[in-house]
Amino acid sequence: MDQSDAPCSSAGPRFAVARELLQAALEDLSQEQLKRFRHKLRDVGSDGRGIPWGRLERADAMDLAEQLAQFYGPEPALEVARKTLKRADARDVAAQLQEQRLRRLGLGPVAQVSVSEYKKKYREHVLRRHARVKERNARSVKITKRFTKLLIAPESAAALEEALGPAEEPEPQRARRSDTHTFNRLFRGDEGGRRPLTVVLQGPAGIGKTMAAKKILYDWAAGKLYQAQVDFAFFLPCGELLERPGARSLTDLILDQCPDRGAPVQQMLAQPERLLFILDGADELPALGGPEAAPCTDPFEAASGARVLGGLLNKALLPSALLLVTTRAADPGRLQGRLCSPQCAEVRGFSDKDKKKYFYKFFGNERRAERAYRFVKENETLFALCFVPFVCWIVCTVLHQQLELGRDLSRTSKTTTSVYLLFVASVLSSAPAADRPRVQGDLRKLCRLAREGVLECRAQFAEEELEQLELRDSKVQTQFFSKKEQPGVLETEVTYQFLDHSFQEFLAALSYLLEDEGVSGTSAGGVGTLLRGDAQPHSHLVLTTRFLFGLLSAERMGDIQRHFGCGVSERVKQEALRWVQGQGCPGAAPEVTEGAKGLEDTEEREEEEEEEEEGEEPNYSLELLYCLYETQEDAFVRQALSRLPVLALQRVRFSRMDVAVLSYCVRCCPPGQALRLISCRLVAAQEKKKKKSLGKRLQASLGGSSSSRASAKQLPPSLLHPLFQAMTDPLCHLSSLTLSHCKLPDAVCRDLSEALRAAPTLTELSLLHNRLSEAGLRMLSEGLAWRQCQVQTFRVQLSGPQRGLQYLVPMLRESPTLTTLDLSGCQLPAPIVTYLCAVLQLPGCSLQTLSLASVELSEQSLQELRAVKRAKPDLVIAHPALDGHPEPPKDLSSIF
Repeated sequence: MDQSDAPCSSAGPRFAVARELLQAALEDLSQEQLKRFRHKLRDVGSDGRGIPWGRLERADAMDLAEQLAQFYGPEPALEVARKTLKRADARDVAAQLQEQRLRRLGLGPVAQVSVSEYKKKYREHVLRRHARVKERNARSVKITKRFTKLLIAPESAAALEEALGPAEEPEPQRARRSDTHTFNRLFRGDEGGRRPLTVVLQGPAGIGKTMAAKKILYDWAAGKLYQAQVDFAFFLPCGELLERPGARSLTDLILDQCPDRGAPVQQMLAQPERLLFILDGADELPALGGPEAAPCTDPFEAASGARVLGGLLNKALLPSALLLVTTRAADPGRLQGRLCSPQCAEVRGFSDKDKKKYFYKFFGNERRAERAYRFVKENETLFALCFVPFVCWIVCTVLHQQLELGRDLSRTSKTTTSVYLLFVASVLSSAPAADRPRVQGDLRKLCRLAREGVLECRAQFAEEELEQLELRDSKVQTQFFSKKEQPGVLETEVTYQFLDHSFQEFLAALSYLLEDEGVSGTSAGGVGTLLRGDAQPHSHLVLTTRFLFGLLSAERMGDIQRHFGCGVSERVKQEALRWVQGQGCPGAAPEVTEGAKGLEDTEEREEEEEEEEEGEEPNYSLELLYCLYETQEDAFVRQALSRLPVLALQRVRFSRMDVAVLSYCVRCCPPGQALRLISCRLVAAQEKKKKKSLGKRLQASLGGSSSSRASAKQLPPSLLHPLFQAMTDPLCHLSSLTLSHCKLPDAVCRDLSEALRAAPTLTELSLLHNRLSEAGLRMLSEGLAWRQCQVQTFRVQLSGPQRGLQYLVPMLRESPTLTTLDLSGCQLPAPIVTYLCAVLQLPGCSLQTLSLASVELSEQSLQELRAVKRAKPDLVIAHPALDGHPEPPKDLSSIF
């Protein structure tokens, strides 16, 4: 029987509709396109089911439509035509055909299949498809065997910190290990029963977000997750979808995930609240604005990947569907304008316990695993870096090679850059001496390809690109690339991508140092292209820029020269230095109204800032500091900061890594450096509010009691403890510190107080519009009164009555260096003014200037101050009501 007879015998009306759709699509083609379509259609017959060329050679659009429908049957004919149109470079027509097919025919040949029946089939398909994952060395392993649990911490609410008193240091939030229970909690409702529709998993590059997302999909299919909530879950890799040319609808993306084209898509979409979309790498989406700004709203509309994914993110498309979004920690602010009430969780990588588990899983051999793990654990810096799964994999890979060759493991690394470079060096050193020049040349080509991809926002590369560079099947291809095969109706599509996107960014940075001396750039552009392109701190070039700085240290440049056998030009380093010094002082501070009104509105402003905090872009100055930190070269950092006299970090929610970066740069700062932290969150993420007894609350309010002093000493180190320790380093030349519109828990005040006693060059301290307790003021006063304290100018502005100001007064007779005290805007009760005037007249008080601008004083207090002026005529007391001293000009206190 002829193959063309069987399919149409039971087609009925569907056959006629399919033929009509095929004819309409083919009539939209130009003569050249139709000719290409016929030739491409001839190649379909690799399985013996191709239409004979004699029937195709002279067929017009109507004849071709008839031939296709007769030969393949209605639905398969439409699918073959769509694939062939794409191969014939008629992607728009292919997308229109698919859209019309879904509108007219909907469910395909298995229209009778119910959603409940298909759900079982789809789960089985997901389990088969995702049961194994590719190792970064292309080895395939079971996901259940390779997946090592990560720490995931839900983001704390700002309101929770508000509930804690200003004196209460919240406990660090306990991150949960990523087991089924933790994954189930991600979409759990709050106390009011409201369930989040969007959950964001954020974390740095290589931390394991993609693996966690795939494990969530696998566990759902295995019946362990979201059984009462989700009927279908779809994994959408944003980077791949953005790179695909042509237009595709959401239904196209859904069908690509299904085991066949007969999925009941319309019934699925009829209950969007039962759908989960996992958007992996959403930070790769382009910024809002331009032609792609309008999100897609119709699941059947063929549009660019950016519009379809953007529609899902901002709920313009299927607003009641569940979204699980992964994004790099550096870029969540960029997504905030798109997301609707997201619930965020931070992926923190491996715990120390899980690092050990990973080592044992990786090595298999218990003796070797123990030896490698013991070596890494003894190297404190390297062990700390292994919380990132990708870094842990690189370390294990390098150590495995060293153990195989019987070599010493005494290599150390301090930054992610140095660990990645260690991996590249291991590939070079493992090559036979005769092959090493060729491998070095291949690595140079690979780095240039990585650079082109980064600058063009491309993470996937075709086989042809590797063949042109003669890299296909080379050592570097097998070591640095993973191969991806996408099954298609007509042919398998093969692409390559780097082991990890962060590694592509590292190799891109490395390419700039491998350029020949005197070469200003390549087809991918010189280092100036990278740095100019990184004018926006959260562009796709951020991590590449950090890696570039990490490679600029003398030690790393020496490593590159040794491993690649070439000279490394100092030109790139000097250009990077000029770029940093040309940034000026990016983090400008906001102006607020001077005086009492500004102080009265402080708490209201802080509440507004907390609400807006989620949408803020992290500070550009902080990104510059990350670049400098990656160098780990003190002299370079000090030279770079010499042209940035003021570092202003605004609205930064400090992580421990942020503090480590800031601390290192402060330790290296040159003379005259000023640091301003404005509207920053200075506490670590917290777990939940601890219920405190009435007795403990009363005790916390009695700042002068001995029990309060004892409890202050028992406070754990604050988040800023490393920063304050850096200020005491003999090489630190920080001269001015300003904390403005921040909340200062007691632990922060205690650690700052201790730093004041030893900071060698800190001469100016400003605490403006902060929330701090009476106990906190007492501890700061004790630090200022210490004989070794170098602070000469102290500015403090507080809202509302503060009994803690009484502790500043005795400090004036103890401090040998304090010459200026600025209490502008504070509320000073009459008894404190009386006490202040008595101390000012003591011989041991060395104060020269007292500023009381915008301070409301009673007539009695004014008389007491006039008496002080008569007794000490050289003491300047600035207040508008005092004779001869009008309102002083605006100073630093009015800037913030």
